[in-house]
Amino acid sequence: MFDDIDAVLFDLDGTLVDSAPDLGAAADKMRTDRGMSPLALERYRAMAGAGARGMIGVALGLTPEDPSFKELREEFFQNYERCMSERTFAFDGVVSVIDSIVSAGLQWGVVTNKSERFTLPLTAAMPMFQTAGVIVCGDTTPFAKPHPEPLLEAARRLSLLPNRCVYVGDDERDIIAGCAAGMRTVAAAYGYLGASADTTTWKADATICSPSSLLNLLRMA
Repeated sequence: MFDDIDAVLFDLDGTLVDSAPDLGAAADKMRTDRGMSPLALERYRAMAGAGARGMIGVALGLTPEDPSFKELREEFFQNYERCMSERTFAFDGVVSVIDSIVSAGLQWGVVTNKSERFTLPLTAAMPMFQTAGVIVCGDTTPFAKPHPEPLLEAARRLSLLPNRCVYVGDDERDIIAGCAAGMRTVAAAYGYLGASADTTTWKADATICSPSSLLNLLRMA
């Protein structure tokens, strides 16, 4: 299906790596530090793609409009910095997919809304990212997804036209950004979708239910 591309770009959390356990642990520490009972990981998992907003919402029931949110967000960030590589692993099949992409002579990279503060240390700690040709974070450009600029920046850094790239992500904003950038798009239905998500409405070019299914679209399987 995608046999005329030169690069595969991925979202990070919920697409390449399962970071929900560390994100949930950072948020749950905010509860236990306040004498509240811990919550099960599954309470946090569906909101893992929403970052601090989602995690604090689950842990403390607060929204960004709350006057204390900014201070609580920094507390969450500090908790997460201390544990962000303890329980975070690549989803099953991801390393093999990356190896196949590299073996086929394609470039690959990451475009995430996660800030450089967390993305760069996390990817540096995981060997599979050593072959990534580009890592664009949420604060690399003045914009974040669903704006297309982070994806366009990734294409520029790879010296490729956007239409020679495919973007894989587990959130509707990933597909919106990819389409706006002129890239082919793949919805990762195994990620942090949340209970109400319906990938059929996202208008992606394809949907995969496991990382290894991407190889069929790339005609590598």
